[in-house]
Amino acid sequence: MLKAMPASESSGWTLVVPVKTLVAAKTRLSEAAGPHRAALAVAIACDTVEAALSCVIVARIVVVTGDPLAAQALGGVGAHVVGDPEAGLNAALRRGAQEAVRLAPGDAVGALQADLPALRPAELALVLTAAAEFEQAFLPDAADVGTTFYGVRPGVPFTPGFGGQSRDRHLRRGAKEICLDGIDSVRRDVDTPDDLRAALALGLGPRTLAMVERIRTGSGPSGGPEQEDGRP
Repeated sequence: MLKAMPASESSGWTLVVPVKTLVAAKTRLSEAAGPHRAALAVAIACDTVEAALSCVIVARIVVVTGDPLAAQALGGVGAHVVGDPEAGLNAALRRGAQEAVRLAPGDAVGALQADLPALRPAELALVLTAAAEFEQAFLPDAADVGTTFYGVRPGVPFTPGFGGQSRDRHLRRGAKEICLDGIDSVRRDVDTPDDLRAALALGLGPRTLAMVERIRTGSGPSGGPEQEDGRP
């Protein structure tokens, strides 16, 4: 049985957020978003990072991305951005965790998915407070199949197992599953139009909400047609 650990002297959490290159981001939203897909992906990631930075026990966000447009936008909302080693999601997270430890070796380190546009800082604080009681912990997504958060206490090896049926993978690796009420916004990742509608019901962040309205009206960033590459 995984035992709870004594209270940590950590000053907070450093969260690692992986962001795909925009050409590969949110492809399952392509039909619904059309030429706005890349801009929607950026909006979702920016809302996620900004909300996470507003959480009282998050000290910093390390974004891992190989996309210069995403890097510029996320740096603009306060993230510390590093390059993606382009070796898969978990390799990107490990790269971000290395940077997190370099920046703040006494902090707990967590991986947070970049597609949580309804994220509420207070709900994230509940998750991080629960995670801090264990060496490693994770939060399943709304479908109880994937994972939206994985974290470790200071000094504990960071071994994320994201991708596919990652809930079962994290359980097999001995991570403690976080089971709390009232944290829907931290579990609601967005990959499909149905996911986006569910996030809308929770309350979208301002950038994502603006993009949803743009998609509904078919307008570009200034009320005119969108540029051909779909970028703002």
